[in-house]
Amino acid sequence: MDALILDATSKTANVQRIPIPEPGPNELLVHVEAIALNPVDALYTFNPLGKTGRVVGTDFAGTVKALGSDVSSLNPTFKAGQRVAGFLQGACSANDRPGAFANYLVVPHDLVWRVQDGLSLADAASVSLTALTAAQGLFPRLGLPAPFPYDAKPSTESTGKTLTAFIYGASTSVGLNAAQLLQLAAKAYGMSLRLIGAASPSRHAMLSAAPYGFTSLVDYRDETWPAQVRALTDGAGVDIGYDCISEGPSVATVASTLSSVGKMAVVRSRAGKAWAAEPGTLPTEPVYGAVWEGLGERVEYQGFVVQPSAPARAFAVEFYRWLSQVAESELLPNPVRKMPGGLERIVPDGFKLLGPGSMGQRGGEETEEWMRPVSGEKLVYEI
Repeated sequence: MDALILDATSKTANVQRIPIPEPGPNELLVHVEAIALNPVDALYTFNPLGKTGRVVGTDFAGTVKALGSDVSSLNPTFKAGQRVAGFLQGACSANDRPGAFANYLVVPHDLVWRVQDGLSLADAASVSLTALTAAQGLFPRLGLPAPFPYDAKPSTESTGKTLTAFIYGASTSVGLNAAQLLQLAAKAYGMSLRLIGAASPSRHAMLSAAPYGFTSLVDYRDETWPAQVRALTDGAGVDIGYDCISEGPSVATVASTLSSVGKMAVVRSRAGKAWAAEPGTLPTEPVYGAVWEGLGERVEYQGFVVQPSAPARAFAVEFYRWLSQVAESELLPNPVRKMPGGLERIVPDGFKLLGPGSMGQRGGEETEEWMRPVSGEKLVYEI
């Protein structure tokens, strides 16, 4: 099969022929038909953590081709031919983890969700990693009540209350999913939700409409946006902040919008040095956890380790079970930009657009229409 393989020495990835993997006893063999790009895919190709020879890539959607020997007894409803989506870790760690940008992959049977008939595989590929990231941040980490059952009680009293939430990077994939999940949670628990977002004005109309339903929006380029957010709360501050960018000064600035008892979540860690704040300068320590915790595996970075977490894996399983059942009209996939070509165009086009690290390093100055800057969209390749 063809796969996009990391070349750590040259800090790139190339399409190579490798054997089709064999599913383990509790795994599925999936024929990959669509993949979606995440910033971490480009980041750890241009700044390798892994060794040469690893398959890169995270989000995928495709068709089940074969079941491991134990899958039928573990989940009798699984059959070959079913459409599924999920994510793998790719080359985003120092220890060897499988990746998704290939014709075939193997994945644990309970870490995929079933794609409903009304959803294309291209759309489904855009969902898994960023939707789980948003759900992890809002529910087990910030303690909000989830619109689906899982084995934990919310730490925030919710029924009938008013919740003021602020999302920085509202048009990012995580931000779009977080807004929808907040709306669904508010509906499920009878909460009154006041949702404030920071994004480019070109996205304000989209963000104000269903299913995102932002009450108020500010321009992230306007240096006075923190004061505007506080003014929108009559100076009280927001109950929760979700920094979907988490680099440079963004964490400290989002923290400045919190109420005296407010909490916030970030998508990049202090340990990873994407952002910095002197101890004691933030009103509260931001909550962080890697999305990879949902895989239930040990993840090694350069300098720190994410230990296996049974509760985090159980949450991912329940979230995927819910995704398999929820109507696509309730949780919309990200708007997608279908990119031309297949695996061979991911590095020169897709990764060029996402850039090697920060938001400021992103590309998008080419003449081709599909190479316009990325905003409010997920880059998807059909392979």
